[in-house]
Amino acid sequence: MPVPTSQSDPATPPWRAFQLGQLDRIPLDGGSSWRPVRRTLDVTAFGVNAFTAGAVGDELVEHHDETSSGAGGHEELYVVLTGHARFIIDGTAVDAPAGTLILIEPGIARSAIAEEAETTVLVVGGRPGAALPASPFEHWYAAEGAYRDGDFERATEIASAGLVDWPEHPHLRYQLACYRAMANDPQGALDHLAIAATGDPRIADWAASDSDLDSIRDDPRFPHTSG
Repeated sequence: MPVPTSQSDPATPPWRAFQLGQLDRIPLDGGSSWRPVRRTLDVTAFGVNAFTAGAVGDELVEHHDETSSGAGGHEELYVVLTGHARFIIDGTAVDAPAGTLILIEPGIARSAIAEEAETTVLVVGGRPGAALPASPFEHWYAAEGAYRDGDFERATEIASAGLVDWPEHPHLRYQLACYRAMANDPQGALDHLAIAATGDPRIADWAASDSDLDSIRDDPRFPHTSG
């Protein structure tokens, strides 16, 4: 999908890219440095920052549980970008080499130290239940396994959960049309496809060559390209 441009503030570009090494390193008492990701990129939808250890044993995540007056009450996702960390979560040690992702709910005590110099942990936080709904694509991506296995009823069940937040989304509806067509449910497939085609004029072009829809292609309600 194209990246939208900003109309309200032409001085603010619609996308921003930084290398980790370009971010400031603000020294902290525990030996590590704070990397101001949110402020640098001007993120407004969620909290996100990083911490880099200078040496083995440096504190990457201070001991906290997100309930104190200085915390945000956030659900936090920790991503070990580089190096190797060791977390203590609710009294349990968790080994966390690069590539580890750890989600911790508010009220659960956590801390982390570096097992390697220059270990960097990215922290993404937001208040539980306050975030935007999951993107439409997440629902049909989640259904991909069932689709590939030929379990089109299960694929429909998984992807249909997205209709709660995205009832008219054309691409979600298109995927559901494919699942229903493959499940020998022509009426369901055509109903989804009609909504999809109304929402995005490209749907007719996609449908024209999509073998998933072959079972309903001869129905007069099938969308056809203007050409």
